[in-house]
Amino acid sequence: MGSARMIASTAVSPDAERRRLAAVRRYAVLDTLPDGTFDRVTSLASRIFDTPIATVSIVDERRVWFKAARGLPQGLRQTTREPGLCATAILHEGAYVVNDTLADPHAAVHPLVTGEPEARFYAAASITTSDGQCLGTVNVLDVRPRQVTDEQLAALEDLAALVMDELEQRLAAVRTLTTERRLRTDAERLARTLQRTLLPPALPKVPGLQAAAAYHTASVYEVGGDFYDLFPLNDGRWGFFLGDVCGKGADAAAVTSLVRYTLRAAAVYDPDPLAVLVNLDTVMQQETQDHNARYCTAVFGLLQPDGDDFVLTLADGGHPPPLAVRRDGAIEPIHAPGGQLIGILPKPNFVQSTARLHPGDTLLLYTDGLTEARTSTGSMLGEEGLTAHLAAHLPAARPGAHGILAAVHELIDGLGGGVSDDTALLALSVADRPIHPSAEEAR
Repeated sequence: MGSARMIASTAVSPDAERRRLAAVRRYAVLDTLPDGTFDRVTSLASRIFDTPIATVSIVDERRVWFKAARGLPQGLRQTTREPGLCATAILHEGAYVVNDTLADPHAAVHPLVTGEPEARFYAAASITTSDGQCLGTVNVLDVRPRQVTDEQLAALEDLAALVMDELEQRLAAVRTLTTERRLRTDAERLARTLQRTLLPPALPKVPGLQAAAAYHTASVYEVGGDFYDLFPLNDGRWGFFLGDVCGKGADAAAVTSLVRYTLRAAAVYDPDPLAVLVNLDTVMQQETQDHNARYCTAVFGLLQPDGDDFVLTLADGGHPPPLAVRRDGAIEPIHAPGGQLIGILPKPNFVQSTARLHPGDTLLLYTDGLTEARTSTGSMLGEEGLTAHLAAHLPAARPGAHGILAAVHELIDGLGGGVSDDTALLALSVADRPIHPSAEEAR
């Protein structure tokens, strides 16, 4: 009765077999770990047919590999691709039945018949893709000849279809994951490229000054709005700035580009720090009058060489105060309170302060991604936490700009996931005087 469901096979061309094997590779199921989903299929098949053995088999080029097996000898995961059972079943549409393997000349010499488990009955349904490629079969085997019903064979075909549906879902999931990874990689590459265009490729060499900068990204997929720069002015002074545009992404990047260009252009026109911030505020309010208005915080400063020192003039627009790390290890904020946000208030107030940097002193500027980071206790690091870290971790041998940035890098690494926003850093260190031994020491 079951044998009536068997349809005669036809010769398979090499091209057709290449297409079938390509489909097997596409689903990437060969040599994967055991899986409960397919184990349940063999359990159901065994119960439906009341047989001791059931398998989900994938037919490779020279082997038949068992994705799931029930009742086979311990450790048997594959067999050679001999005709008579699975290798023959994939050549047939619908169910394939061998009621008595010893009565079939091909099945009678199959290793699963001549050796363990000495199968005498075999039935299979093809696991077939939507484009007609047969990957393998769902099989039931018994150690005695037997007959089957049409209902049992229909159930076996349903189980094979369920296996195919599961493989399709897994393939779709893999493809989705692959696409997402590619998109993330592309987004990361684009973000890095765009971020680089918003920062100077290198800081200029300033006589008597060591300059270092760094940018820590909180997300490799988003472009941040932090920025910095250091550049010469015509009168021997040097201009610098560091700030943060609100938001992330392409819109923030566009505003960041506008801010950097405006700050440099304004400094050339009138390098007075307060005038530079007023000019920036005017431009931002003109350029962002729609509902997508953006604002920023920034510090703009001038460095004027004065002997071995540098005279520092700073204007602040709502930004965290820079820190002066003195040669003797003292750390003090350079801060005039009251500076307001740039680009959003009708009549913002900007404040200015002055200071002197002596040989061995360093000015550290940073964005609030650092001070708003969360510590292990859940509290914000704050300016006090940053100052305490620098005081405890700066080397005694006058670290300079690079040493201070190294200490901040160590802090950021230690905060780990507590850092949720980008951080820009700019350190400017006045060249230290060489220490000459006294006449007594020289003797």
